[in-house]
Amino acid sequence: MAAITAAVVAIAAVILGWITIEIACKPCLEKGREVIDRSLDPNYDPDSPRLAAAGQPLLDPATSSASPVTKVI
Repeated sequence: MAAITAAVVAIAAVILGWITIEIACKPCLEKGREVIDRSLDPNYDPDSPRLAAAGQPLLDPATSSASPVTKVI
């Protein structure tokens, strides 16, 4: 009987620990799950023009460090 009680307590502790981690790290876990879902989606195309049409450029030319190469003498 003591073995069953110990097993039940251990399982309950694992379940409560899992719930605690899920609640404490919810924002991080949600972002990670969204990324995983998107990467596993066969219809997702990272080069799709839909992403460019979202209105936000991938690089801001005013703050971008990708400036033309200049020759320094």
